Amino acid sequence: MDVRSLLAAAEARGWVRHVAVPVDPHLELARVVAALGEEITVFERVRGWPGRVVAGLCSRRAYFALALGVAEGELIPALLRALRRPVPPPRVMAAPCQEVVLEEVNLDLLPLLTHLPGDGGPYITSGVAIIRDPDLGRNLAFHRLMKVGRNAFTARLVEGRGTHTAWLKAQGDLPMVVCVGAPPAVQLAAAMSPAPGVDELAIANALAPTPTVPALTYPEIEIPAESEIVLEGHLTQALGPEGPFVDLTRTRDFIRQQPYFVVERITHRRDPLYQALLPGGLEHRLLMGLPREPTIFDAVSQVCACRNVVITPGGGHWLHAVVQIAKAAPDDGKRAIEAAFRGHGSLKHVVVVDEDVDVYNMEEVEWAIATRFQADRDLVVLYDQPSSSLDPSARHVPGQKSRTAKMGLDATIPWDTPAGPKDPEAFRTIGYEPLDPAPYLRPAKGGP
Repeated sequence: MDVRSLLAAAEARGWVRHVAVPVDPHLELARVVAALGEEITVFERVRGWPGRVVAGLCSRRAYFALALGVAEGELIPALLRALRRPVPPPRVMAAPCQEVVLEEVNLDLLPLLTHLPGDGGPYITSGVAIIRDPDLGRNLAFHRLMKVGRNAFTARLVEGRGTHTAWLKAQGDLPMVVCVGAPPAVQLAAAMSPAPGVDELAIANALAPTPTVPALTYPEIEIPAESEIVLEGHLTQALGPEGPFVDLTRTRDFIRQQPYFVVERITHRRDPLYQALLPGGLEHRLLMGLPREPTIFDAVSQVCACRNVVITPGGGHWLHAVVQIAKAAPDDGKRAIEAAFRGHGSLKHVVVVDEDVDVYNMEEVEWAIATRFQADRDLVVLYDQPSSSLDPSARHVPGQKSRTAKMGLDATIPWDTPAGPKDPEAFRTIGYEPLDPAPYLRPAKGGP
């Protein structure tokens, strides 16, 4: 399902809002999206842009489930199946994303959003970048792009990740193609960060049919054929300032020297939809966090029986997770903690709970910590670990991987015998039997 199909399906369910008044992409449009709760919104009239802008496509689990044709509760299994069994995508030679070809590049014609006062400039935040590593093959990733001229951006490359590694190998220009409004399955796959050499487009194709087409400027790079807008160009070895910018944790990221992305050609569908995505907003956090849930699930499943995983909103959908296990041995909780950190390298804090705790209910998770956890017995602290650059409390050295301490809390029922707890019922909540309260609310005889 491409962006247009998702929009039509959401429209049929009454999930789409329309803004008909003119809206300015400079500071105003982002504020409107935020004020509307990041629901799917179509902006019909955007100053300087003849087409429409759509926002909020990635802000709810229900939207992803609709795009993939699965129940909301089946998202993690669907992502896990695609991660474990990628399917190479089919190749076509004519595609919707190349219906219109612009040889003369003028980025001023695109409705690039300036999201917040203090931003370094207008940004593309929804672009899926595609490169080819000479050793590992195709790689997809999200890279924010700050406009610095009529045909150029500075591109934020996270150190040690796929694009950055390929760029270092290139020792010269590295061809790169950026797709705005890529199919939702592609956006999910691009955010997954599988093992090096695993093709994210094959993961996307395992999630939903994803035909590809050779890029016009660099035909060795195949791109999702049903993307809305495509920027073909190259990363240079020359650097320029990128930022400031508000990132995933809703804190302002600092200015870095980053490579230029020079755009050589633009292609797009007829009447293209430009996809806006609020930095630090619901869809940014969910889009980045949701694909980490299956990787954590997979890692934990290798050491114990994992039942569920959620990357929590309070941790910016990035730094915190709750893992649910079926405990079968005394140390399963601690093994799950260690595996969770392997499953998501940027994870900072993780709580492991039993099957009777709802991982989506933070009150229940906190209750498990209060009643089943002892710090001197169940706390795991890992010192001086590789960290997310998005955590402002971590130790940041320019050009180096950020470092942090990590914490895991085993909030499962403690086992005081090799076979389990002596008295598991001591850790269970006691509730009242349900009844119909209506008879108790009737007025007494002779009453008013």
